[in-house]
Amino acid sequence: MPTHENAAWPALPYDAWRETCVTLQLWTQIVGKIRLARTPWMNHSWHVALYVTARGLSSSPIPFGARSSEFIFDFFDHTLRIEVSDGARRVIPLKPQSVADFHAAVMGALDQLDLAVVINERPCEIPNAIPFSSDHVHGSYDPDWAQRFWKALVQVDRVMKQFRSGFTGKVSPVHFFWGSFDLAVTRFSGRKAPPFSGSVPGVRPDVMCEAYSHEVSSAGFWPGGNGVDASFYSYAYPAPEGFKECPVQPSAAFFSESLGEFLLPYEAVRTAENPDATLLSFFETTYEAAARTAKWDRAALECAVGKAGVPRDWRS
Repeated sequence: MPTHENAAWPALPYDAWRETCVTLQLWTQIVGKIRLARTPWMNHSWHVALYVTARGLSSSPIPFGARSSEFIFDFFDHTLRIEVSDGARRVIPLKPQSVADFHAAVMGALDQLDLAVVINERPCEIPNAIPFSSDHVHGSYDPDWAQRFWKALVQVDRVMKQFRSGFTGKVSPVHFFWGSFDLAVTRFSGRKAPPFSGSVPGVRPDVMCEAYSHEVSSAGFWPGGNGVDASFYSYAYPAPEGFKECPVQPSAAFFSESLGEFLLPYEAVRTAENPDATLLSFFETTYEAAARTAKWDRAALECAVGKAGVPRDWRS
């Protein structure tokens, strides 16, 4: 079967942009931790995430007393813009520079704007991480690869929002977690889960227990690492018996025993004749595997996929 190239879904081989990816993850963690420090806690840590925009990634407005500030990674101009609700702003170039220098630039800009904040400098979800102000190791930034990654996020964000619309139960926003550096959407059964017993580098156990306080089926997109190229994933917590044996689509999808989740290579989606349909089939069949084996009340939780401008039929 021939493969198809689609300009909207750029190639993203991890090895080709590994150093930029690592640096960019650490930069987003600095901004994410500012949001974490200033935003009231929301269930499942939804208050810390970033969001895909028409130009990059945004923190959304962060409260600083009577003022608010928004941090915007712009992957066209290759800047971090700090916009304040009183009209003040600062612009920090995205260019090859160490994490320590980027951290100093961000904190210096906040001082100039009189936006006081103290963050935990230890990166999250990264083994043996270096505190931001001491990290002179990571400093690569290739604007082309950063923009390619964002372009992929734009497509995935769009498809995820379509998938999300087919669920009337509790469901997360489509949001970007800077700790794990992935775009994710999570559906909930409505039932509580057993206490989370795992450990994650740089994340307190009580944070993880709250994040996984209820049963979930979660899907996402991850740019890769540790020998894995850019991939889509889908997992259930707690993993029900028989989940990993369930048949899922498309044929390129498989269950990773080491990660405990289904994976679908990004390359299989972007070169498919219909990337949207291919990706939706993965999200839908892996969710169905989780909901069926965990015996979710699917009739009470699911609905038809939403259509633009068409209200839900509240009688159904």
